[in-house]
Parts: sequence; structure tokens; C-alpha cells
Amino acid sequence: MINCIIVDDEPLASALLENHISKIDHLKLVGKAENAIEAYKILHNQNIDLMFLDIQMPHLNGIDFLKSLSQKPKTVFTTAYRDFAIEGFELEAVDYILKPITFDRFFKAVERVLRNKTDPDEDYIIIRTNAMYRKITLPEIVYFESCGNDIKIFLHTNECLVSKTKITDLEVTLTSKGFVRIHRSFIINSHYIKAFNHHEILIDKYRIPVGRSYKKGFDVFISGLSKNKLI
Repeated sequence: MINCIIVDDEPLASALLENHISKIDHLKLVGKAENAIEAYKILHNQNIDLMFLDIQMPHLNGIDFLKSLSQKPKTVFTTAYRDFAIEGFELEAVDYILKPITFDRFFKAVERVLRNKTDPDEDYIIIRTNAMYRKITLPEIVYFESCGNDIKIFLHTNECLVSKTKITDLEVTLTSKGFVRIHRSFIINSHYIKAFNHHEILIDKYRIPVGRSYKKGFDVFISGLSKNKLI
């Protein structure tokens, strides 16, 4: 569970963030503040992992407030102004979000924090399916199939999920984690490979073709994967 606070003097903006936070199980809102002084009291009395911090506030702005802290929680700046973005990132902010804040944009910022808090032995992705966000550990995934504007995700439990995700985005994220793209429409989890040749792969109980333009890359991947294991 990630303890978080909202620091914002605008009631509507604060209420919107509170609503966004309530939709994510891993987040727990433990306090709200309208200015830096109130925020400091919360930080001093409670263990805070994540702070959603407005910049333009009375008495002390968000930038100067964060600079003043000796122990800084992970911080997402929430503001209506672009002018402070560079200075915000120089303070190693997790993200810098412009108001009005949509849930999709909010979630992208939070996902960075969730990934950093994850046990390194539990790699996972979070996808949106059926109007819900779902966490899937990588060992659960057998392969991905691109179908038009959707991605089908086949799990070892025989469940199939559908998400509005680009296969190219998945390729960038998963290439270093035992996954390989073997076709313009397929990315597979190499841990489930049972047999293969230059034309197709038997992965779990599925037969998947190897695309012509992906054969060389797949051969290189398999050579590294099976080094010292081929007889």
C-alpha cells in the first residue's frame, strides 16, 4: 500500500485527485492540505510515500516547499502552469501533470511509482480491460496477439484478455524480460516455448508462425537463450 497526500488549495482540483486515488487499490489517501504548512505537519507525523503537490499556493509555492524538505517523498506536481516543468524535474519529481487532470494521465504517473515499489522478482504490467485496470505478472502471460486496434493477452490459465494497447509499446517494455516479437502480430513469452523451427513455434499448446522479417531476430534470440543447452 502506498500512503499519499494531496497538497492543493483548490477544492475542486483536490476533490478530483481524491476521486482518482480512490480508484486504485494500491493507493491510500492519508491526508489533504491546502498549503505547505499543513502539508509539513502531515509529513512530519505520518509516513508518506507519494505527494500530489500543486505549485501555485499561498505562503510558499510547491517548488520551494519541496526544496525545503530534507526527506522528500515521491512527488507528482499538479499544476495549471507549464512554466515550472524543468525546475520540477530537476527536483526529481516523478511526474508533472497539467490540470485539468484526466484519470488516464493520473494513472500513467502513478504507474511509475507502482513499478518502483514492486518486488524485483515480481515483474508485471498493468493493462486496461473492460473499463478496469488489471495487474498481470509476466509469468502469467503466454503470448500477445495484435488484432486491429486491440491486443489479445493469452494467459497460462487459458484466460484471454483484450486491451487497447499497441504491440510496439509492449515490445519496447518486454524485450529485456524474456519476451520476443516473432511476427508483426505476435510477442511470445520464451519460457513457454516447447518446440520451434524457422517457420513456427509451439508455445504452451499454441502454434504461432514466425514472420519472415522476424526470423533473423528470433534466431539471434534463441541462440542467446539456448547457449550451452543445445545438444
